[in-house]
Amino acid sequence: MSSAVSGIDPVIADVLSRAARSTGEDVDVYIGRAVASRLAADLLGSDDPDLAAAVTALRDGGLTGGTGGSAGGAASSGTLFSGGQPIATPPAVATDPVIRDAERLRALFDTGLMDSRPGATYDRIAQMAVDALDVPSAGVSLVSDEKQWFCSAAGISGELEETRTVPLDRSLCQYAVSAGTPLVIEDARLHPTLADHPIVADGTVVAYAGIPLTDAHGHTIGTLCAWDGRPRQWTTGHVATLEDLADIVRERIFGVDVLDG
Repeated sequence: MSSAVSGIDPVIADVLSRAARSTGEDVDVYIGRAVASRLAADLLGSDDPDLAAAVTALRDGGLTGGTGGSAGGAASSGTLFSGGQPIATPPAVATDPVIRDAERLRALFDTGLMDSRPGATYDRIAQMAVDALDVPSAGVSLVSDEKQWFCSAAGISGELEETRTVPLDRSLCQYAVSAGTPLVIEDARLHPTLADHPIVADGTVVAYAGIPLTDAHGHTIGTLCAWDGRPRQWTTGHVATLEDLADIVRERIFGVDVLDG
């Protein structure tokens, strides 16, 4: 049987092959697991017993990266993220174990950035994201167990510009924080979970891309994110640029100063 990479754009096929090698898996197995994870996320919570049984079979077979209660498998109580996709609209008070984790919160508050305006450097990075991605808004967001705080931002106005604060139940960044992986959504109105999210339902955010800001100990404190009030197609170049800028933010927060503040 021919490889699952056959017939795919050569650039994508190369990325798939390299990603599979990095995990030590055959590329067909790697693609199969990715598809299974997406299916599990999309079918999660279905009222159709046959579909629910299919999700269980995927997990029990280890195809989604875990079983019932393990990390990467079925969502434990309060978990926001599974199989690479948001699975629940966040409540006003944090219930997700990652968001509430004491060590993560300590890492966040140890930066001294929460509820602060750290200066022009971070604002310049946010503006670079706006310019490079041709997107209306971007920012460096920090997520506590109570709220999301923009320590820097570009392209914001009104109440958000005044308060720099997003209530937890309106936060999209906490999904990327919970998962510790990038979250890229082209049209959240079409997403099975995010369509009902308050910040999506009122039209504030339709397209979103967030890159986690994670320290050397694996604690994700926030994101470098960009968003639009209308659908947009995020290219691999857009995501790579945002990841490069996020590296600068990470180095600035956790290590070497990259830009002169």
